Amino acid sequence: WGTDEKAIISVLGHRNAVQRKQIRLAYEDLYQEDLIKRLESELSGDFEKAVYRWILDPADRDAVLANVAIKKLSPDHHVIVEISCTRSPEELLAVRRAYQARYKHSLEEDVAAHTKGDTRKAWNKLLMFNRDRSYSGGLRSCREDLRPSEIAPTSIDITTSNRGGQSDSGGLRSSRHIKEVKGCRSLVPEMLSDDQLLVALVSAFRYDGEEINTRVANSEAKILHEAVKDKEFNHEEIIRILSTRSKMQLMATFNRYRDDHGTTITKNLEGDSGDEFLKTLRTTIRCLNDPKKYFEKVLRNSIRRVGTDEDALTRVIVTRAEKDLKDIKELYYKRNSVPLDQAVAKDTAGDYKALLLTLLGKED
Repeated sequence: WGTDEKAIISVLGHRNAVQRKQIRLAYEDLYQEDLIKRLESELSGDFEKAVYRWILDPADRDAVLANVAIKKLSPDHHVIVEISCTRSPEELLAVRRAYQARYKHSLEEDVAAHTKGDTRKAWNKLLMFNRDRSYSGGLRSCREDLRPSEIAPTSIDITTSNRGGQSDSGGLRSSRHIKEVKGCRSLVPEMLSDDQLLVALVSAFRYDGEEINTRVANSEAKILHEAVKDKEFNHEEIIRILSTRSKMQLMATFNRYRDDHGTTITKNLEGDSGDEFLKTLRTTIRCLNDPKKYFEKVLRNSIRRVGTDEDALTRVIVTRAEKDLKDIKELYYKRNSVPLDQAVAKDTAGDYKALLLTLLGKED
C-alpha cells in the first residue's frame, strides 16, 4: 500500500546514467510499461520533479529543461545559456537532437520564436557566423556576386579561422573599422537582441581543444573593452566572439581583458538589473569562463533567497552530479563556510531532501 520512496532513492540515487537507462529498459521489458510514466503517477511535488529529471538520459533531460525554460511566460534565458555554454560541443549537439526528437521542432527554432527581437535577422546573422566560422568566408561570398565598382573601400583586418577557433591575424582591429560593402549589409555591425545571442549560443559547435592564439586574445579583449566602454553591450562583435571561439580561447581573452584593465569583464558589465540582455550577457561569460563558480553561485542564491528556489537547486544538483558536483561542493564550502549538504538539509524536507542528499554523496 503506497510507494516505497526509500527504495526508489536507494536504487536510482546510486546508479549512473547508463545503469538508469538499463533499469528503465528492464522494467519496460518485465512489466510492459514505462518506468518514468509510472513514477510520475506515483510521486508528487519537488520529489517527483527531481526523480523525473534524474532518471532521464542527460541529453533528453537538457532538452526538457530547455523547453520548460523557453515556454515560461517570462523565458528563463539563464537556463538556455547554462545548457549552451557548460556542455561540451558533442553534448550540446546531442541535446539539440534530443529536443528535435521529443518536440518535433529544433531548439534553435523555439529559442528564436519565444524570445524577443527580429528572428529573421537572427537567422541571417547565424548563417554568416556559422557558415565557416569566419568573416573572411562571408566577405568573399558577397564579393563574388558584386561588380568591382560596387565594393566600397574597407579597413577590415580579416580573421581567417582554423579548426581551433584561432586566427592567422590579430583579428578585427576594431568593430569601428568595418565599413559597409554594398550588397553585403550583413557585415555592418548592428545592435542585436536577446534572440540573436541565444540562438547563436545554442547553434554553436565550438572547437574543444587546448590550443589558443595569444594575438587573437589580445585583439578581441580590446574589441570587448571598446564595446563595453561605449555601452554597446549587444554589439554584433560581442556575439561573434562569444558564440564562435573555443572556451580555452575565450578564457585567454577574458584573462587579457582583466590584466589590461585591472578588472574582470563581468564587473564592467554590471549595470541596470532590469536590462535582460545585459543579464544574459553576464551569465554567458560566467558560464564560459568558470562554470563551477557560476553553479556555486546559483546554488547559494537558490538556498539563501526568501523561500528556496527548488527548480534551480534541483537543476544544478541533478545535472552536475555526474560531472563536477564534488568540486562545486568544495567551492561552496570555501565561500560560505558551510557544507553544501548541510545547507540543503536545512532548506529541504522529506523524500526530496533525501534524494538531493544522496546525489550529494551524503545520506540523510
